[in-house]
Amino acid sequence: MENISIRKFTEEDFEQLINVYQEGIETNIATFETQVPSKEHWISSHDLSCTVVAIHCGKLVGFATLSPFSKRHVYRGVGEISIYISKKVRGLGIGSILMSDFIEVTEDNGYWTLLAKIFPENEPSLRLHIRHGFRIVGTLSKIGQTEQGEWKDNIFLERRSKLTGI
Repeated sequence: MENISIRKFTEEDFEQLINVYQEGIETNIATFETQVPSKEHWISSHDLSCTVVAIHCGKLVGFATLSPFSKRHVYRGVGEISIYISKKVRGLGIGSILMSDFIEVTEDNGYWTLLAKIFPENEPSLRLHIRHGFRIVGTLSKIGQTEQGEWKDNIFLERRSKLTGI
């Protein structure tokens, strides 16, 4: 795809990033969240060394980031992925470019397992993850409840780094 670049997140990207995240919230199939977090909360809850953004025609149109799976040392190489693409560019292949670069960045930073929890209705995200080596390990049934009282499942996926040999 022309005019697309992937680079590391900087704090100056936050406003554009959070706009893309808001679009994800509005789909009702990307997250249980109903409001965007503060900059301080978002930055403190993600591994910024593994956060990358997609830039298309000079605008941030997507991002991929990790949240630590656990604070325990034994899980230091395990992270939960979040990937969001602006509705303006969905279906153009930007998610695949972003995911490829993101996986490389996470492996360079010592992550051996990536986890994802995806609503069953979010078929494009499921396809993207599977295309990039994630496998479904199960369903978390009625794992969370929306503000409207609807119980929702998550498909639980994992991807092991080929670098580990496990």
